[in-house]
Amino acid sequence: MTRASTALRSPAYRLPAAVCRSPAAGPTAKVPDGQASFVASPRPGGREGPAPMPVPAPAPLQRSASALEAAVETETETVLDGGPGTGVPGPGGPPAAERGATGPGAGDLTLLVIEDDPAGTFSVPELLDSSHTRVRVRRARNLTEAERLLTDDVHCVLVDLALPGGADGPGPLQQVLRLAARQAVLALTTSDKAEQATEAVRAGAQDHLFRDELDGRLVRRTVRYAVERKRADTAQRKLAESRLRAEENARLERGLLPTPLLQGSPLRFAARYRPGRSRALLGGDFYDTVRTPDGTVHAVIGDVCGHGPDEAALGVELRIAWRALTFAGLCGDELLATLQRVLEHERESEEIFATLCTVDIAPDGGSAELCLAGHPAPVLTREGGPAALLPHETGPALGLLPCSRWPRHRVELGGEWSLMLYTDGLIEGRSGPGERQRLGDEGMLAVVDRQLSAGLGGEALLDSAIAEVRGLNGGDLTDDLAVLLLSGP
Repeated sequence: MTRASTALRSPAYRLPAAVCRSPAAGPTAKVPDGQASFVASPRPGGREGPAPMPVPAPAPLQRSASALEAAVETETETVLDGGPGTGVPGPGGPPAAERGATGPGAGDLTLLVIEDDPAGTFSVPELLDSSHTRVRVRRARNLTEAERLLTDDVHCVLVDLALPGGADGPGPLQQVLRLAARQAVLALTTSDKAEQATEAVRAGAQDHLFRDELDGRLVRRTVRYAVERKRADTAQRKLAESRLRAEENARLERGLLPTPLLQGSPLRFAARYRPGRSRALLGGDFYDTVRTPDGTVHAVIGDVCGHGPDEAALGVELRIAWRALTFAGLCGDELLATLQRVLEHERESEEIFATLCTVDIAPDGGSAELCLAGHPAPVLTREGGPAALLPHETGPALGLLPCSRWPRHRVELGGEWSLMLYTDGLIEGRSGPGERQRLGDEGMLAVVDRQLSAGLGGEALLDSAIAEVRGLNGGDLTDDLAVLLLSGP
């Protein structure tokens, strides 16, 4: 014979008084595992003996707990006989901690109930379904207390629209929506105020519940649906925000691309630009072309080391500075020295440098002045002749050496000509599919000659040349690419 050590009490189970008695109340029969248990009742006169009729130990029964009890008890649920929610192995399997992500506790939700009924007339059933997903409940009597209990582990908030200020509409709801911006929100009212519930959903709540129509299945389903609906709304909002940012960035980058200023010039202009960054419109390469009042056409092409947005922004700054300085009358060594000071001031680190090529074409189009700062030399093509690199002298890239000098070299262009300026993205691809050798200057000249032999010029020449370079590389080029083509009269 053994005695009951204590009365067991949990949200899911309530035992009759005959079982939940203190040690002094009398003995109970010890029953082997797996068999029904019977309670020994004292006979009149204090003598012990079996009761006239054996009373089986009660099976677990669901019950309703007040919101206050739920707030206290469901956070640490106790279940008899090693059932769900305990760490005691029972007939169903190992402890909860050993069941993994698919056992009880996986996907548990926390519900914060805000209602000011001191009698606790709003009651919640034991919110545990066949999948062992538990809805834990907390209770707040007012919005101030709710703000304290609204921690990151709360998934859903149920707010009573009858809170002070909410009798004529969802007044408290607006405050809850502000406090619980990341949680799902449910409105609680009575069935005779259906319009108030509809207005609450219209104001931003995920759903509503009627106080006089509550049951465990309805509460559990509504909480789950509200949480999933909130997650879907959040994902949809983030997607819309991402699309909006992408559209704004695209408009910004398109606005930063140059518009050539060649009004009054007989020269023909074509350009192509391919950033190395995925889904970007702007990279570290830049180019520009302007005509000054004396009739000289000035062209620049440059490459800031790197491929990120910071390099793209620095490239835009250098291009705008070049245009301003060119219209101010600077050229050659003086112009490049000023651009180097701009680079040194604007760059994020001293390791950032930029290569640059400037060409100043005389008003009659017969000659040009060339300056190179660590940049590939332009390609000159004449009618009936092969493509060739312009004769050149190269100075250091901008940002490498202080007090550098950049020689300015004069070249003759001839009668009918085309001058192609480009960045190293055009020549650093592979020379063929599966090849390890770079295309290089010689390979690029051969590509241009094939386009000329096909009778191509202008934009068609650039498109075909870039397509062939991509084909030789075996796919997209990884570096930024800018190509500018000027054709003489």
